[in-house]
This record gives sequence, C-alpha cells and structure tokens, in this order.
Amino acid sequence: MRIGIDVGGTKIEAIAIADDGSERLRRRIPAPRGDYASTLAAVTGLVRGIEAELGVEATVGIGIPGAISHATGRVKNANSTWLNGTPLPDDLARMLDRPIRLANDANCFALSEAIDGAGAGAGIVFGVIVGTGTGGGVVVNGRVLTGVNGVAGEWGHNPLPAPRGDESPGPPCYCGRSGCIETFLSGPALASDYAAGGGPRVTAQEIAARAAGGEALAMAALDRYEDRMARALASVINLLDPHVVVLGGGLSNIDRLYDRVPQLWAPHVFSDTVTTRLRRAVHGDSSGVRGAAWLWEPGEDDDQRRTR
Repeated sequence: MRIGIDVGGTKIEAIAIADDGSERLRRRIPAPRGDYASTLAAVTGLVRGIEAELGVEATVGIGIPGAISHATGRVKNANSTWLNGTPLPDDLARMLDRPIRLANDANCFALSEAIDGAGAGAGIVFGVIVGTGTGGGVVVNGRVLTGVNGVAGEWGHNPLPAPRGDESPGPPCYCGRSGCIETFLSGPALASDYAAGGGPRVTAQEIAARAAGGEALAMAALDRYEDRMARALASVINLLDPHVVVLGGGLSNIDRLYDRVPQLWAPHVFSDTVTTRLRRAVHGDSSGVRGAAWLWEPGEDDDQRRTR
C-alpha cells in the first residue's frame, strides 16, 4: 500500500493506492498556512489516520511546492514560504518512524501521468503545470529526473524563448528576474495580458470562454498565449526530445491548446518532423497526489519494512 501526500498552499490532500493503481481512500484538509509545526502535525495525522482506517502500514511519498537543497537537505524555492529553510524530510521521517520520499509537486504530477496517465508507456515525459504558476517535471523510463542541483524541470523560470519586440525585458517575476516563462504562461499572466489589450480583469477560464464565444479580444489573447507556449515548449523539445508533453493545472482545460500549440511549435524545433504529443492530464487535479504515492516503486514497501 502507498500513501501519497500533496502539501499545497491552501490544502493538504492524501491518497492511499494499491499496487494496481486503484484508489483505496482519499482525504483533504485545509493547509495550516504560515505554521510549520502545524504542517508537520497535519501530514503525520493524515498518514496515521489512513493507516488506522485501512489496517495497514504504507510507504509515504510527499509532494511539495518547492525542492530539497542537495547542499543542506532543507526546503528551498517553495511558494509556501513557511516551508523554506526547514528540515521537512528529516522531521517527517522522524515523526512517522520510517523513510519517506519527497519531491517537487510538478515532478509528482509528471510521474503520475508517466505511470498510468497520458504518458503511460512513454520513455520520456515532460509534465507541465499551468495554473497560478508554471512548473515542470521530467520522467525518464518511469523515474523522476531531479538533477544534481535538484531543479530539473524548472521550466517556468527560464526566459521566454525568441521574445517579440514587446516581450522583452518582460514582466517582473517573484524569483527576482524578468521575462520568465511563468510571467507569460500562468493564469494571472494570461489575465493581465487580456486586460492590457483592453479587456476587463477576469480569470483565464473566463477568457477561454469568451474566446470560444467569438470575442475578438479574448481570441487575440489566446493567440498570443498559444504562440508563447509553443516557443517555450519547443525549447524543451530541443533539449529533452520527450515522447509526450502532458499539461495539467487550470489552463490545461483550454481545449484549443492541444491543436494549436503543436502546429505552432514546429518552426522552433530543430528537426524536420515533430512527433512529440501534447496531451491533457488523465488524472487532472489528482495527478500530484497520485505521483507522490508512486515515488515508491512496487516491492519497495517490503524493503522499507526490512530496514526499520
């Protein structure tokens, strides 16, 4: 049995899945924002409660909106800022009295979709979350690629490739730089672009609905968005050459992306043909928490028990 935990900024979600991927139980609680000790208590409470209800001891994988520094073993780059600088993996392993595995939430998303989602069976899967931010994760032959610095897949904080005249230097990013992909492809970025073109301040989902209804301003904003996504993903294809790119997050529900973006990325890819597929996540909002559970491979739960 595997337990996956997705530690978000507003909620903490837990899932228990069997080896065949079937869901046994799911729980969701509000995240104790700004409180590290309460976050630890919430995660351990979820694990203990699930195990008690199912009558099993499980492996535990955890996804967070950040990464673990290879230099310090502490959390870095988390937009849930109360986690930054904390020894989260060590504290949770001690409180749960077992080894745990912890990964960036975008990596968990990519892993879930590579195991039994839109990228199932593909050798290289690049998972993209486009929502309030823009994250990415890389899975090669069923394993998450983290890299020597623990930042593999951090696609959203590269500069937007081949910027047009009005795209440079680009909007400021919370990371301290300007013109990051996230500042063009996140939901708030699309909303800002639409408003700058003369539209009202509405959500990305409303912009997509207006475009589907034929509104010229919304259609133009989505045209720009698709062109930017195509250039950004073409740089990933040139570097990783993935079999599948899987989109998740709120903006992944815009249907026209899956036709338009592959048409637009071809001129930016250094190849005569592009067979990379762009797919919508099969597991939707559940991909992150499922991927956290899949951080443990089949059979490793027995290894864990033998080493305790």
